[in-house]
Amino acid sequence: MLARLRSFARNDDGAITVDWVVLTALIVGVQVVLLLTPMRNALVSVSESIGAKAEEYGDFLN
Repeated sequence: MLARLRSFARNDDGAITVDWVVLTALIVGVQVVLLLTPMRNALVSVSESIGAKAEEYGDFLN
């Protein structure tokens, strides 16, 4: 069992694949963080304008 564990630890097949997966995940994560801020601001702006219009029409109907 210990010999298999050592063999597994020394084996570097597939290490480049792991590197690429980690780098890709990092790049995607950074892009998501960078895109969330403008999207959040846009959604808040749209929500505020919808609320203002709903209030305006509510005052008009009463």
